[in-house]
Amino acid sequence: MGAMSDVKEEGGKKVLAARPPAKPISRTRGCCLSADTAPDPAAQRAVPPGSVTTTACNLGLQFPACRAAPVPLPAPGGSCVRAVSMAAPEAAEEKARRPGKKKAAKAVDESELLTVPDGWKEPAFTKEDNPRGLLEESSFATLFPKYREAYLKECWPLVQKALSEHYVNATLDLIEGSMTVTTTKKTFDPYAIIRARDLIKLLARSVPFEQAVRILQDDVACDIIKIGSLVRNRESFVKRRGRLLGPKGSTLKALELLTNCYIMVQGNTVSALGPFSGLKEVRKVVLDTMKNIHPIYNIKTLMIKRELSKDPELRTQNWERFLPKFKRKNLKKRKEPKKKNIKKEYTPFPPPQPESQIDKELASGEYFLKESQKKRKRVEEIKAKQADAVKKRQEERNKAFIPPKEKPVVKAKRASTEKKIDIEAIKEKVKNAKKKKLGALPMEEVKLKMAADEKKKKKK
Repeated sequence: MGAMSDVKEEGGKKVLAARPPAKPISRTRGCCLSADTAPDPAAQRAVPPGSVTTTACNLGLQFPACRAAPVPLPAPGGSCVRAVSMAAPEAAEEKARRPGKKKAAKAVDESELLTVPDGWKEPAFTKEDNPRGLLEESSFATLFPKYREAYLKECWPLVQKALSEHYVNATLDLIEGSMTVTTTKKTFDPYAIIRARDLIKLLARSVPFEQAVRILQDDVACDIIKIGSLVRNRESFVKRRGRLLGPKGSTLKALELLTNCYIMVQGNTVSALGPFSGLKEVRKVVLDTMKNIHPIYNIKTLMIKRELSKDPELRTQNWERFLPKFKRKNLKKRKEPKKKNIKKEYTPFPPPQPESQIDKELASGEYFLKESQKKRKRVEEIKAKQADAVKKRQEERNKAFIPPKEKPVVKAKRASTEKKIDIEAIKEKVKNAKKKKLGALPMEEVKLKMAADEKKKKKK
């Protein structure tokens, strides 16, 4: 009231008189001031951020400065720009007034838009491209686990032979447990040492040599995906890693066929070897699986993409309308309480009244005993409990001194080498042998032969 009105005395009475309304102040940027209304030059400095100050003009009005950032004051005779605390709300209001803009389209990866003509292959890098070789020697080393030592020792001559074609030396240190590759004076391909480094990395991650040696080809690359730190809980990590393999390795085999990559799941890493486009898909599937998205969804998408890529008309079109869109559902099981309250069957009758202490004493006959008799009975019960406790404690102590029951020693029965000899059977054999001539046929065969000869004679 005091801010908007004045007090006047009329006829000995105090009367409130309204003040004239203040002139509206324009907030436009080009508000010109004359020389007498220009701000004080001493006040022309930037307001430090975080402080609340006021700038005064010769008009006698004060404007609070903005907290957010330093605001330079206008020069004398120039335009007056007021830094008011309402700046931030005004900006918010302006944004709210603006018509809603459409959300920017998702950034498309440029590599997906690029196309390579069918049958095109990059020319091989030869010695003619770099006849003078390399200026400096480069080397890479990697450690390998103990269980890979036997395999690496066995296949190392093959590794050296494969790398010698690119003039790269390879050494295996079994004491330190490391593999090292170095360039030589004859090395002409500068990227050969990077491929050699990838080769020893793959060998250390349990990839067989037959697959790892493919990295030396121009159109083959590798990717080692670390999955150990993506899931905190060890049980969920093992479960999700198992989904990558699938039942009897069927999921992994399907991924290999769709991406044209060799995939090796080992410990906390997944090693992939193949073309660049395939490696990109493998990484996406592996990371999604670790985020609890089943690989079957990505496999379904890859199958549709493979079919669409066969059609030359659809190659240049957007495939979003063909690809399936899976909604994520969180189906959490309700946690069951540890103690389940089983509801009893409803009965209209109230529960029986519990017996009081006097009722129990009357039933047992203690009520009619004297106080001394009751006391003696209580003492006897306590002594009986103590005696039982002492007995149990003594038995536990004596357990250490009781020898364990030994199993009876059973001697293994040796197989008897002696066999009962049938003397009569031997005698018969000897008699039969004496009758026979050396090289003669047995008696039965002789009789059969004689019968056959007689039949032939009769026929004639």
